This record gives sequence, structure tokens and C-alpha cells, in this order.
Amino acid sequence: MMGYGIISIFGKKVEINAFGVLKLSGKDNHYLRLKQIHHKVTELISGYQPDSFAIEAPFFGKNVQSMLKLGRAQGVAIAAAMQQGLEIFEYSPRRIKQVITGNGNAGKEQVWKMMQEIFQRELEATSFDGTDALAVALCHYYDNNSLPVKKSTGKKNLSSWEKFIAMNPHRVK
Repeated sequence: MMGYGIISIFGKKVEINAFGVLKLSGKDNHYLRLKQIHHKVTELISGYQPDSFAIEAPFFGKNVQSMLKLGRAQGVAIAAAMQQGLEIFEYSPRRIKQVITGNGNAGKEQVWKMMQEIFQRELEATSFDGTDALAVALCHYYDNNSLPVKKSTGKKNLSSWEKFIAMNPHRVK
């Protein structure tokens, strides 16, 4: 499965343009699946004309074959975006979770719940790959458009929660 998420920014308002999951058959030839990924990424870029392309950086797993397949799939997606002239940004899973939930060890369900909260809409929980992709897009937006954190005058530095709140005031209720 390959999740995708496309967001638009209107002033300080963030909206979902598209998100979902490309389901690839395990019965298909690996190269056919790579072709399908390339086609889907190219189709999304052509249809939505994004300014940039953000992707989750590969994580290290124990299964070398799975890592190789994931790396190939990510490489094809990145190549499709580069072919369309987009600048590429990679974020580690831990960074994405930290930016979105405030906890770098958050689970997929926590990310999904936060996406529902941020976008103020019900998002399907059948596969977390789509909401994870939205989280990558939102992480990219937050990382590149966050509010500057003001340091206190001569007193202690802000804690990580204080920084998070200062950078994300719209998420405080």
C-alpha cells in the first residue's frame, strides 16, 4: 500500500485536497507495482500541481528484502516527483510524529486521531497509510511555516511543550 495526501494552504488555513491509499496486489510482478506507483504519483502531481513533494524517509527494519522493496518504491515516487520538477523533502517517521502529535513515539492511531482533530473531519481508519501521508504533508507545512519561538529574557529556555504550543497555537483548545 502507498498512502498519499495533498493539502492546500489558504492564509493560515490548511485543507485536504486529496488523500487515500493506492492498493497494490501482492500477486503482481514487483516491477508492475513500481510502474503503478510512478503512474499514481505522476497523476496526482499533474492533477493537483503541488509546490513541493514530501515523503517519509525509510526506516530501518530487520527484514532486508522488505527494506529493499520499500526503498525501490520510494525511489520511484521520488523520481516521478523530480520528473515533474518538484523539490523533494524527506522527514523521518519520528520527526513526523513529533511535529503532528508532540510525541515522536506516537502510534498510527494517535496520528490518525490528530489528523481528524486538525482537519475537523472524520477520516476513514481502514488504513492508516492515507492519514500518515497527510501527516507527512502537514509536517512539511509546519516545518517550513512555523511561527518563530521567542526565547525568554535571560530566564530558562522553553520546554519542548512550550515550543510546540508556541509553534502550533491553532492546536490549543
